Amino acid sequence: MSRAVHTAEHTVRIGGHTVGPGSRPLIVAELSGNHNGDLDRALAIVDAVAGSGAHAIKLQTYTADTITIDVESPRFRIGDGHDLWGGRSLYELYEQAHTPWEWHRPIFERARRHGLLAFSSPFDPSAVEFLESLDVPAYKIASSELVDLPLIRLAARTGKPLIISTGMASVGEIDAAVGAARSAGCAQLVVLGCTASYPAAPEDGNLRALPLLAGTFGVPVGYSDHTPGIGVPIAAVALGACLIEKHVTLDRTDGGVDSAFSLEPAELGALVVESERAWQSLGSARIGPRPGEREGLRFRRSLFVVEDVRAGQPVTEHNVRSIRPAGGLPPDAFESVRGRVFAGDVSRGTPVSWELF
Repeated sequence: MSRAVHTAEHTVRIGGHTVGPGSRPLIVAELSGNHNGDLDRALAIVDAVAGSGAHAIKLQTYTADTITIDVESPRFRIGDGHDLWGGRSLYELYEQAHTPWEWHRPIFERARRHGLLAFSSPFDPSAVEFLESLDVPAYKIASSELVDLPLIRLAARTGKPLIISTGMASVGEIDAAVGAARSAGCAQLVVLGCTASYPAAPEDGNLRALPLLAGTFGVPVGYSDHTPGIGVPIAAVALGACLIEKHVTLDRTDGGVDSAFSLEPAELGALVVESERAWQSLGSARIGPRPGEREGLRFRRSLFVVEDVRAGQPVTEHNVRSIRPAGGLPPDAFESVRGRVFAGDVSRGTPVSWELF
């Protein structure tokens, strides 16, 4: 296998962003076909992504003719049982969903003006050549293209970071894809867990595979999510995801090929905030008080004298109790001090210590 030594410090740089366990999750908004054939809508989605606080926007670079062919055959038709695209031919679907190549430059320019990373998924060699002319900072290999090793090698030879999605893939297929990328010189690689169902059910997420991916291939991992809402990607961060990809639209009620499993801008903003909180909460594999709990340690329960006592009086449950704050003997010491006599007068509010008896 193409296994590499994995350390928690393994990172990838994409543009000005670091992707790795020590950095906040990189949130990538997928435009996909949610432009609904309208460049102005595509640009408005870019503006909304920037306003949400997300870090990147990603396109898909293909035409119906570069990704499939127009032929009437059951092999080229989506099954009738599919929730969103049942019965449609691949050619028809991709003709509707593709982002025209002449739109890429204005979309990328709008994104860069907002400070967003802007890159794409190429689906054939002509797309890599075209995207190189636009100087994209990275390439994302889609799940169905993971088995196209020549395409992976071509993208890797650009020297740009690669993000490889692993929906539907076996460990052997992932190993072959990672090996192809590395053999072509890719040293900056992120592998994404993914369930390639549209939409995907949360119970198919298999997030516990993320640490396995990271350890097996020695790369930062992320998650390309197609479930409703933001719960699954936030859980992915808790299991080590350093990059989250999520489809985005302006309003699901506007329709579109991918709208049903896309986030609206306010939801994308919530994902940015909550995924960073999830990452901040991870801490380290140790048990003990945290720095923020230091003040709280002062207010744990301990034994205190709770009424004024005279020398020679015995300890009872009425004059010594377990209360807050800390400072006295531990509460479990009460049975050891019960019945002992005070050596001198003691004021109410004095922490109990062995010197009092």
